[in-house]
Amino acid sequence: MDTATLLVINGPNRGTRFDVARNDELIIGRSVGTHIRVDDTEMSRQHAKVFEDRGIYRLQDLDSANGTFVNGQRVTEHTLLNGDSIRLGTTLLTFQLATTDHSSGTAHQVQFVDDSHSGQHSEIVQTVHAEPALSETAWPDQQIGLQLLYEVAEELVRPAHTLESLMQRILQLTLDAVRADRGCILLKDPVGDQLTPLVFCERRPGALSSGAVGEPLDGSAATADIPADDVEATGTPPHEQMPISRSITGYVLRHGKAVRTSDARHDARFEGGQSIAASGIREAICAPMRGHDALLGVFYIDISTDLLADGTVAGTGSLSDEHLKSVLAVARQSALAVESRRFHDALLKAERFAAMGQTIAVLSHHIKNILQGVRGGGYLIQTGLDQSKDDLVRQGWGIVERNQNRIYDLVMDMLSFTKDRVPDLQSGDVNRICAEVAELAATPAAQYGVNFEFRPEAGLPLAAFDHEGIHRSVLNVALNAIDAVAESENATVVLQTSYDKANDIMLVAVTDNGPGIPEDHRATVFNLFESSKGERGTGIGLPVSRKIIREHGGRIRIEGGPGEGTRFVLSWPRGNPSAETVMLDSPTQTGQDGSSINELPAES
Repeated sequence: MDTATLLVINGPNRGTRFDVARNDELIIGRSVGTHIRVDDTEMSRQHAKVFEDRGIYRLQDLDSANGTFVNGQRVTEHTLLNGDSIRLGTTLLTFQLATTDHSSGTAHQVQFVDDSHSGQHSEIVQTVHAEPALSETAWPDQQIGLQLLYEVAEELVRPAHTLESLMQRILQLTLDAVRADRGCILLKDPVGDQLTPLVFCERRPGALSSGAVGEPLDGSAATADIPADDVEATGTPPHEQMPISRSITGYVLRHGKAVRTSDARHDARFEGGQSIAASGIREAICAPMRGHDALLGVFYIDISTDLLADGTVAGTGSLSDEHLKSVLAVARQSALAVESRRFHDALLKAERFAAMGQTIAVLSHHIKNILQGVRGGGYLIQTGLDQSKDDLVRQGWGIVERNQNRIYDLVMDMLSFTKDRVPDLQSGDVNRICAEVAELAATPAAQYGVNFEFRPEAGLPLAAFDHEGIHRSVLNVALNAIDAVAESENATVVLQTSYDKANDIMLVAVTDNGPGIPEDHRATVFNLFESSKGERGTGIGLPVSRKIIREHGGRIRIEGGPGEGTRFVLSWPRGNPSAETVMLDSPTQTGQDGSSINELPAES
């Protein structure tokens, strides 16, 4: 059966994900005792409940004060489908089904038919459509609107770093198309109907100045000569504020309809709005930005009053009904883009929360185990000091030292994995680095009863590599192999070095005679925090090893299957060492199974 989640898209708890398990009956509300608690003052204490009934998920309103809405429709009880939008108070949630069956796709129903050799011949006609250019003089308003929508559609699929930059470009295109003077996009706050400017543009002769804003509109932002109770101002740019009529925006918010006023000063719909005339607004279009189920804000453009040479006001009629339709369509597309960005932001935030929670849980678990070892060693040391028994002190110190090394390795692996760094390439002997690894690995190998062998290839040439990085990478793989065979009989781990002369590549192989890694599990061994070693593994070592080798331009390869043992081969280019040694023509060192360590399959 599919598993379900509720993701908060907008509201006080945006980015929070709630799991809905099978046979669950979850109460949603702002009360402390609810299963899904949301800090929303517009939500009832027990607002609604979600439950699963014979494989179907349902939502039921619990006589809430403000109602329960699914896809914009008020419901009492509703069967939830994947992607449904749920609004409770000011909180918007998305219902998502995470199916575990990936074989239900219909791509297999598509089949190519080879008709190239059939007896029927048909002519394939190629038609080339020239992309029309926007002409302010030759194009009627309808075609200008189509061109505007075409350009807006291109912007919506273009990568944008921020929502503001995307909306900025769309607003600029709209002003250019309808030849309006100024424009802005205002979004509703999550709580209440207060409008907050998102972006602002002003079209001047020969230039277009623009800027992004983010402060709420209030009376203090209005210009001094305009009544603060009726005009909102963006406050950008600092030297010149754009007055926005509350009469017009309020009308659109109340009625949810787009309006065009060709003579704002005498429009009966905005009687009492003295600021319209005072602020010089001659013509204006204001369209609601309606998403799938909620009004998100307004899309506003206007033309300011132009004074003629004799002091009279220029005529009206620059903005037509076709312009109104175009702006309404652009406002709708902009609202859907805002909704989409909010969904992806909430999803990203939820994934970050999940990853952060997993990281904290895993690291806390491993640190706790290490601290328990330190406490045990400290207890033996204290007992030895109290009873003047040197053997207990030495035993306790050995435990403390081992756990001290464990915490050091854990911290160093974390730093290596999280920090992108360029390897400090220095000339050196790979055999010497691997000998140091073998010396360190001998202690845990003896502790678990594992026979550890080091087989360096004679005459290995010098190589250019990051000594600390390669040391840590090889050590992690070696310790991983020791842990893998710790519970096996006649456990053996072999560390080998070699050189692929034909490709000028250094090779280090770690082979064990453990249970082996199944083919379908090889893709996960390099995943962070993926460990099959229980208490002994952190799930960081192998990802760190692969990261270091990749930084050297190399890779890690795996061979061996169930019952065959496992071999990890680390390979990277030898580089340009500062000094060279004479290569011996001795054969490549072989592993336990007699195969050359430079003849392995590609990285898994």
